[in-house]
Amino acid sequence: MGAPLAAGIGLRLPHHQEFLVSRPEIAWVEVHSENYLSGPAAAALERVRADYPVSLHGVGLSLGSAEGLDAAHLARLRALAQRIEPALLSEHLAWTGAGGTHLADLLPLPLHEESLEVVCRNVLRAQEALGRAILVENPSTYLQFAESSIPEPEFLTALCQRTGCGMICDINNIFVSAHNHGWDARAYLRALPAAAVGEYHLAGHAPGEDEAEGLLLDTHDRPVAGDVWALFQTALEMIGPRPVMIERDARLPPLSALLAEAAQAQSMLAACGGGQHALVA
Repeated sequence: MGAPLAAGIGLRLPHHQEFLVSRPEIAWVEVHSENYLSGPAAAALERVRADYPVSLHGVGLSLGSAEGLDAAHLARLRALAQRIEPALLSEHLAWTGAGGTHLADLLPLPLHEESLEVVCRNVLRAQEALGRAILVENPSTYLQFAESSIPEPEFLTALCQRTGCGMICDINNIFVSAHNHGWDARAYLRALPAAAVGEYHLAGHAPGEDEAEGLLLDTHDRPVAGDVWALFQTALEMIGPRPVMIERDARLPPLSALLAEAAQAQSMLAACGGGQHALVA
């Protein structure tokens, strides 16, 4: 099982009805898992899944939590995966809760051997419960921990090697973090484990204001920026074609606007040898 080697879109709840009626010509869609764990939304997703490959992209598993994974949440995610049979299943290199309290953000973690062991343990547990390898997305960050001793690409490489997971290469997150921390985005891409990259994400960002002035924020509330498209082209040249998803979570435009961005990504994939019929496991 895998996703088409083609461009897809993030399908958000406000677009459900139009999507189900219009049945657009898009190769695949990705949804946030937590929005479909129960209720009518899950039934609607089954209707989408009948005609399109679906990727489940989670935001609440908290792979970076030293307390371990929430067993109840993992069980719900497993039930959804069994119901939908997703083409891909992914999460974030982040932590999202502590002491039984869920924090509605993807929070960074220090990158050192101890945290690597924690994330590896959590990824292995998730993969055992889900019965499949998952993809882990590189984060967008606004600070760096003094305790960090492992560069982020090396951390992700070690995670993939030790657990057998893959990764989502989020191009916008790389661009945002590189700007915020003074990294070389091309060097970051070059250091990634290319064979483990199973998907690209493209999204929009915005400049920070007030206390965040000078930072870029991963807002997902506007079109993909020109600089991010250029970095995506670099990734295609360095890593190669992979399934790519247009991600938008706020200030949602008409569905047609997302489809147009997906068409742009598709043309770039095609120029690098990507096609709608190939599958990536």
